[in-house]
Amino acid sequence: MTTSTHDQVHGKTNEVIGKVKEKIGRATDDPNLEDEGTAQRIDGTVEKKVGQVKQVFEK
Repeated sequence: MTTSTHDQVHGKTNEVIGKVKEKIGRATDDPNLEDEGTAQRIDGTVEKKVGQVKQVFEK
């Protein structure tokens, strides 16, 4: 697996986990968990985009 693919997969995983944490935080009225989920989702989005950029330059 290339590094670009790894970044994209890892980024998508973090996006999904972050979304789940956000929803659980909202449902349980836990702002810390919701904030943690938001941060993880954003990190995942950035990591996925980095993987996409790397993929363009690998060609």
